[in-house]
Amino acid sequence: MRIIDTHLHLIYLDRFTYEWLDGPGINQQWDAPSYFAEAEELGIEAALHMECGGINPVSEDETAFVVSVHPKVIGAIAVATPDTADFAKQLERFADLAGVCGIRRMLQNDPDDLSRDETFRANVRRLTEQKLSFDLCVGPRQLPVARELAAACPNVQFVLDHCGNPPIAGGDISQWRVDLTALAELPNVVCKVSGIVNHAKADWTSSDLRPAVEHVVGSFGWDRVVWGSDRPVLARHGGLTRWVEAAKEIVSGASATEQEKLFSKNAARVYRL
Repeated sequence: MRIIDTHLHLIYLDRFTYEWLDGPGINQQWDAPSYFAEAEELGIEAALHMECGGINPVSEDETAFVVSVHPKVIGAIAVATPDTADFAKQLERFADLAGVCGIRRMLQNDPDDLSRDETFRANVRRLTEQKLSFDLCVGPRQLPVARELAAACPNVQFVLDHCGNPPIAGGDISQWRVDLTALAELPNVVCKVSGIVNHAKADWTSSDLRPAVEHVVGSFGWDRVVWGSDRPVLARHGGLTRWVEAAKEIVSGASATEQEKLFSKNAARVYRL
């Protein structure tokens, strides 16, 4: 099974500072060669770098570096600031940088009204001019807020990161189900099957993840799902190999065509690879 990883965090401590990077087993270099040494054995042929420096003075330097760091890193989702007045100039710089296929402005730790601001929304609508997507990273309670943003920008391609972060370990994902279904009603939103192991118990099995994945596929359909690893964050919760094997097991009953859409074909379309 050919796989494109749409959510790879490359960590180069010798070049950049990552304020969020802490804890045992993760505060270290996570470079492209070490990733592909494991990933290629699992069928992962290419990957997109997901911004991981946050909003800081070197964030654009990070993007410029990663798009040329390894031949199998075929693109990047760059950190951007649609909440600022100079966003148009930021997009112009991205247009001159081959490999940028989308942007992300983390919303999960910000006030809900940030994405309700008309300047924010007007700037997000500019993405269609550059043919860039917007990755949505929100907490489960913010799924209705994400829906408001996507509805206000109907011509923009949105990608919901980490299935909307369902609270799997808590055992009750009923409200997440309702809100995810509502978000999936919007045709301009795609869901990324990634990051959910971070919300499961340490001894999780594929059975623990299956209800969330199956609800995502049932809500969005096979044409609007992509797969991502969230490496190295998932290193705290089982690692790359364990997650790839679990994902393959969960969708093993689907047709070869459906699995191909999830693991590679949709990513190529959504991110214009």
